Amino acid sequence: MRLLTKSKFKLGLECPNKLYYTGKKEYANTKKEDPFLEALAQGGFQVEELARMHYPNGILIEGNPWEYETAWNQTQDLLKQENVVIYEAAFLFDDLFIRVDILVKKGNKIQLIEVKSKSFTPENEFLLIGKKSGMVAGWKPYLFDVAFQKHVMQQSFPSWEIRSFFIMVDKSKKTSINGLNQLFRITKKGGNRTGIIKKVHSLEETGDSVLGKKDITQIIRDIEINTHMYHPNLSFQEAILLFKNVYEKDEYANWPTSYTSCKKCEFKCNNLEEEQDLKSGFKECFNKQHNWTSTDFLKPNVFDIYDFRKGNKLFDQGIYFKSELTEENIDLKEDPGRLTTSHRQWLQIEKDVSDDTFIYVDKDGLKDVMNTFVFPLHFIDFETSAAALPFNKNLKPYEQIAFQFSHHIYHRDGNIIHANEYINNKAGIFPNFEFIRALKAALENDKGTIFRYSNHENSILNAIYIQLLNSDEPDKDSLITFIHSISHSKKDSALKWKGERDMVDLWDIEKRYYYNPLTKGSNSLKAVLPSSLAKSDFLQNKYSKPINQISVTSKNFSDDHIWLVIDKGIVKDPYKMLPSVFEGWSEDQIEDALSDIEDIANGGAALTAYGKLQYTDMTQNEIDELTNALFKYCELDTLAMVMIYEHFKELID
Repeated sequence: MRLLTKSKFKLGLECPNKLYYTGKKEYANTKKEDPFLEALAQGGFQVEELARMHYPNGILIEGNPWEYETAWNQTQDLLKQENVVIYEAAFLFDDLFIRVDILVKKGNKIQLIEVKSKSFTPENEFLLIGKKSGMVAGWKPYLFDVAFQKHVMQQSFPSWEIRSFFIMVDKSKKTSINGLNQLFRITKKGGNRTGIIKKVHSLEETGDSVLGKKDITQIIRDIEINTHMYHPNLSFQEAILLFKNVYEKDEYANWPTSYTSCKKCEFKCNNLEEEQDLKSGFKECFNKQHNWTSTDFLKPNVFDIYDFRKGNKLFDQGIYFKSELTEENIDLKEDPGRLTTSHRQWLQIEKDVSDDTFIYVDKDGLKDVMNTFVFPLHFIDFETSAAALPFNKNLKPYEQIAFQFSHHIYHRDGNIIHANEYINNKAGIFPNFEFIRALKAALENDKGTIFRYSNHENSILNAIYIQLLNSDEPDKDSLITFIHSISHSKKDSALKWKGERDMVDLWDIEKRYYYNPLTKGSNSLKAVLPSSLAKSDFLQNKYSKPINQISVTSKNFSDDHIWLVIDKGIVKDPYKMLPSVFEGWSEDQIEDALSDIEDIANGGAALTAYGKLQYTDMTQNEIDELTNALFKYCELDTLAMVMIYEHFKELID
């Protein structure tokens, strides 16, 4: 039985063609799915369990996901009651199947409640619908999901008066107890879909609620009458019918390709090795709709151009290949002092078209900025999380949690010391103040330049500054002074500052003065490092030797460890040689699987591992093993920054 479920409906909204490729093992799919992994990273199931406690005495419809009729029959029996609360209520109508997070029935008046771990503030009147009446893009899939649920419910019971709601995490509220997030333990053996074991029996035990309820009844009605449309030429009712028919018949929808959807398509092969074993849905679409041949697929196309905001318009004009682009197409603007975004784009286009793999570097600009650095140089990286349910009393949901850092020092004579590292691997402990004390002790001994990669570390220090202001920590003044000395204030900060040792952003330097074609336009550390290693004779000569031969110390790798392995002339990515923090998953796979979660780019693997430490019951051996893996990941992050600095030094010397 091929039923159009909620998840399949949402997939169809992304692109109806995906309904043909999903679930077929012969097709590549970069998005592995694992609800347990997502629960660890996002805490969504914990929020759902807390939401259920606001509606006590509800009855859970259990059973396997594919037991559609059994769940539907159980739900129908319960709905015979005049008043009832049902968790995971199931509805099956005309080959459409949905489950409702929480259903509250009082006679024929029904509350359809969708629980989201996303956050909101009640005073934000433009959260879902923007000032210009358009639906906010990030919320669109969730709102259409609820509309689909309501549609199936209404068709099943036409006389019902259905009101629709979100229950979400309210960022304006503070928890009134310590350890709220520890009251809901995540386990693969939880005996239910959420895999949550509750440590409490009543809502009162959870303190003041950090959840809020938002009425979305009118927005759902507007979707039903097509005031809001997901695709311009497809009404809500037409979308349901189209998705149901193509999925039920296992037919290819032949939905027109688009820049946005095809750029993010998961049904494509990552490399030539995969193409030998798996089919590519992406290739099939472009073969069927645009008659692309095997030669066309080898041509550089527009999908990987860095920050290409003109991509939609040009794709709609039939421009698919980089060779068709002109300087006018991308509105090229050059600046003699730095690489502009459009200049980087044009460099990428030119080099890909001509198969030019040579690095571009503005030696003068890079040299000028590097001459301002003060030795010894400090390279730091933070690993962070943001828990939906707060750790400690008086904290708000999604407050930033800094649980790990690594610190390398580069001395003027070239000696490199892995000087410090910190991790909190204890469940239920709010680590930020201990974290900042350890960072202060690591960095306050000299006036050397401090480097970060991207803006994340500065944002975290701003968040800890606010937390310190509202704390009773005895040394908070000295910690605030330290934060001010190595960071700068955010735009919305009431107090403005810029520290005398304000961290230097190596990511910004890379963007301004350097372009390596092997990065394919990406500026992420995990793209720039292997690309730099592949192009740098200095790095290859140095890091192909064991640690004890290259004036580099390590806290987590043995003296005979070799950072850089060259196999058949190809440099192996050091990140891909690290131990997995989540069984059977690479870091890339984790980030793909969790790509819908906000800020996942700040280390999906570390964030997931931290979730395991916090929310699952582990033996001490398991904790130690996971801690060691996290230490290795974070050490490589700061050593990668050192390597990129050495690469830049090599280029200007």
